[in-house]
Amino acid sequence: MSTAREVPFELEPGEQPLKSGGANMQRGAESVGGKLFLTTTRLMFRPHALNLQTAPAQIELGAVVGLAAAWTKVFGKVPLLKNSLAVTLADGTRQSFVVTGRAAWIVAIDAARGGGVRVG
Repeated sequence: MSTAREVPFELEPGEQPLKSGGANMQRGAESVGGKLFLTTTRLMFRPHALNLQTAPAQIELGAVVGLAAAWTKVFGKVPLLKNSLAVTLADGTRQSFVVTGRAAWIVAIDAARGGGVRVG
């Protein structure tokens, strides 16, 4: 986990990189390896090229309503380890990421949003 200095995507005017680190994103049965980036306005996941699912994912911070420690699940179903970060969005969807330093990610995302996110 590091402070993001350079990002492999275009930043919007006024957007600043805050944090980055290796991550796996749960997409159905596949745990997609890549890198997670936090900026002042969004979370961006960039998968490695060797995954089956290689499309990037973007989450606007304004859409985040909840952050929680969660279980990593085998095939997206069977709980294995409690080392994931769950991000709940305003539309009710939930995205899960396995990250190192999960608690620090939760604090950083909440701070980037200006606080007020339900953390549980």
